[in-house]
Amino acid sequence: MEVAVVVISRIRVGSRRIAVSLFLLASMSTLRAAVLPEDRADAMYHSYDGGGVTVDGPSYLVRKGDNKNFSVSANYYIDSISSASIDVVTQGSAYNEQRNQWSASVDYLHADTSMTANYSYSDESDYKADTYGFSISQSMFGDLTTVALGYSRGNDDISSNVDPAFDDTADHQNYHVSLSQVLSKNLLLSVNYDAVTDEGFLQNPYRNIRVLNDPDDPSAGYNFNTPETYPETRTSNAISASFMFYLPYRAALKTGYRYYTDDWDIDAHTADLAYTHPLWDKWIFELSYRFYTQTDAEFYGDLFERPDQQNFMGRDKELSEFTDHTVGFALSYDVLEDGWGYLDKATLNFKYNHIWFDYENFTDVRGNPAVGQEPKYDFDADVIQIFGSIWY
Repeated sequence: MEVAVVVISRIRVGSRRIAVSLFLLASMSTLRAAVLPEDRADAMYHSYDGGGVTVDGPSYLVRKGDNKNFSVSANYYIDSISSASIDVVTQGSAYNEQRNQWSASVDYLHADTSMTANYSYSDESDYKADTYGFSISQSMFGDLTTVALGYSRGNDDISSNVDPAFDDTADHQNYHVSLSQVLSKNLLLSVNYDAVTDEGFLQNPYRNIRVLNDPDDPSAGYNFNTPETYPETRTSNAISASFMFYLPYRAALKTGYRYYTDDWDIDAHTADLAYTHPLWDKWIFELSYRFYTQTDAEFYGDLFERPDQQNFMGRDKELSEFTDHTVGFALSYDVLEDGWGYLDKATLNFKYNHIWFDYENFTDVRGNPAVGQEPKYDFDADVIQIFGSIWY
């Protein structure tokens, strides 16, 4: 049957990371874990527009195997970024830049065991990142149970387009374990756990905090003259569970929940729901909803009284208390259902998401409002992916 698979790609804007979901449709006749990925090629255009930030560009992926034990893939991804976000317009000027990412992976299959090694390199004017990883999965009990372990490590080199003398690094490690269990012919359970450690320069070299000009007189206004200061380490843990229900007429319903916590005192909850349904013989339609909420970091502040008020201080809205809602839909059209020449299949795909962000303790200071009169900040964003896939 046809099912929907969501792949998450991380893109950076300045030194801030934005999550963008790339909707892929994979053809699965059975729920087998110990199989090589299918030979295929994808070409995609992606676009993000929200909060004064626009990101768009193409992505290309090619995967080829030997039909026995090995499969290799390569991916090239481009982000053209134009940013006039609230941080930029209140503390600097709008900018444009381009990010390029190259990645490759190798899959090896032996009996009921599959292994994957991957590497990616990302390059932009002020940020370079190397990431490599390895994972292994084992199917057992007649492919009803699959256990997977994974590890990845990233090394970032951070510079500044404003200060040529600035140069720093950050190190990231991710440990992953997952369990997939077929509960019945129509029900699949997946449980995942991730532990992440970050060490090094973890703040934005361009962002400053907001500080009162006179702690005893808020009417004297405020300034953005003090750089952020973050801890040099961060440890986070996340656990998630999802259920996939296979319904009549080749439809599917997926629901999931994820809990995240870290030692910066951020706790986050995510819940999502998606319904996939075939239309006629060649179309697949999906509706989805996602809810996310988090608490703020212990050192976050929208306004500080003094530049030395505490050891660590930050005003990144992604560290504040906020909620977002995402609704979306996706369409896939089977262009070559019966193949043609060397092509086994081809699809055209479209996905659209609309996201609403509401910040509880991050205020909108555009227009320089008086202290105590700043409105809460909110914005919405549109995310679009259009791509074609061919199997050969």
